[in-house]
This record gives sequence, C-alpha cells and structure tokens, in this order.
Amino acid sequence: MTILATDAVVLTGAAAEAKIADVRFGLEADRLVPYLGPELMRLSGEPPVPVLPETVAAALHAKAPAPSRIRTNMWSVAQFIEQRRHRKTLVGYMAEIFAAPVAPSKLTTWLASLPLSLIVDTWYDGATRAALNAAGRADWIEVQGVTRSGENRDIWTKVYDPAGTEVLPEAADAAKTVLYKPHGAVTPAKNFLVADSDYVEVLTEIDIQSPIPEVVKGLRTTRGFVFVGCRFHDQMLRTYARQIAKRSAGPSTAIVEVANLTRNELKFFAELGIEVVDMPLARAVDLLTKAAIKEMII
Repeated sequence: MTILATDAVVLTGAAAEAKIADVRFGLEADRLVPYLGPELMRLSGEPPVPVLPETVAAALHAKAPAPSRIRTNMWSVAQFIEQRRHRKTLVGYMAEIFAAPVAPSKLTTWLASLPLSLIVDTWYDGATRAALNAAGRADWIEVQGVTRSGENRDIWTKVYDPAGTEVLPEAADAAKTVLYKPHGAVTPAKNFLVADSDYVEVLTEIDIQSPIPEVVKGLRTTRGFVFVGCRFHDQMLRTYARQIAKRSAGPSTAIVEVANLTRNELKFFAELGIEVVDMPLARAVDLLTKAAIKEMII
C-alpha cells in the first residue's frame, strides 16, 4: 500500500518490502549511498554510547551543568562548556562519552563487504571504521568533518587511512570506498563538530557547498541515497542531510517507522523527494542482509 503523509510518499506492506529489495540491489550495484544514523546501534541491545543529540546533551550536562533553557540542546550545551571551560575540556568530555567501542551492526558489517564507493556515517562512534577493518579491507579512506577552532588555514575536513594515520586529501580520490563522517568521530583522532561555534562558518558556507568534500560531490552525481537509522527532528540534522544529498542523481529512500516521525521530518522527506519505507528498522535490516546471505550460500 502507498499512502501520502504531508505530501511525502510513504510505502507500507508489500510495496515497502519490494522497495527494500530495490534498495538491496541498488547497494550491491553501487547505485545507492548508505546514509547511516545512530539508531542502528539499538539493533544490538542497549547502546554503550548516546544515540540522540538530546542524550549527548544530558551526558555533557552531567559533567558540566548548563542553564535549564539550553540543557536539552547538544550544540548549545557544548558551546557553554567550550566558553566556560575551554575547547580541550569539551573534546575530553566527548571522548569520554564516546569511549566505549561500538560493535558494527549486522547492516554495517554487510555494507563493509560491498563495493560501495561512498558511505556516509553521521554519528561520533567508530563502528563503520571497525566494520571496514574487520572485513580485511585496505582500500578505503575516511574523511571527517573537523572544527576550524584553533586552525589558521582554510580547512573543513581531514583524511585518515585504515590505520588511523592522517593522509593527504588526494588519497580519497584513489580509494575504492570513502567513509564520510561529516560531524567527525571519536576515532581515530577525536574530531568533534558539536558546539554551536563549530557550525557557524560551516552553515555560512554550506549552501555553496564549500564544507562538502570534493570526492563526495563527485560520487553523489550518479547515485541516490538510502537513509537508515537516522532521525531528522532537529534543523541542524536536516540541514546537513539536505546539503550532502544535494545534486545527487537519486532516487533516495528513507527507512523509518512513520508513527515516530515529526511533521517536520515528513515535510523534509517530501521536500527532497525521498520515498519513505514505513518499516521497523530491525525488519528492514533482516530483509536486506538475510536475502544477501541466502544468495551467497546458493
């Protein structure tokens, strides 16, 4: 069944399952870019690190109490800590909050085995890096968004090899797979875009795409996106997704339970022409990975 919700196309039932099959074929053929969010961590039980910006805000607030008017906003609490206690303190807190290793999900492990040109991972953990290394691959490169705080050069990203060593940006052009972490990550170098100040210049220039790596701009022109384990209930999250997916070839799909979405999220999907597969994440991942494993056995 196909229904319309706030003008977003929502697929349910058999139509949703058929779309999941299309998504699997698109990923296997490198026609789709996985855009991964932290909800994937819930598939393996209670996550060892926060899953939402609000829970990061709470963890930061526990370390350095923030005013009540901002304490549920991750970006504002981080800014408060940076201003009152220095950037190094903020980075130290974030490193502590995300110190626990996150095991790769079943989906991430499967994706690491595919010949994907680009994977976008939007959270601060290192699970996708771990999955690529666990697959025994040496043909991938990680590009992370970095803060411009303390920098005296025009820099938006840093690039790391599978061992975690920083390399020249040109290395991404030769990689089989580019892992793009737009907000940074705890591994390998504790890069975090998290405070309001981190995003001031980024958001000023993101409309003209300066902060988006050239390799990402190039790869998206012939591909669509599949959003998995992501929420877009905050304007910051929507802004980044919109700009990363900008000028992509499409089609794009989001796998999410519609009952949990806000009206702004549905409007966002409609605006970008993203089809919504209304399905529990665990079910969708089972359909993707079980079908792939079955074919490998046959």
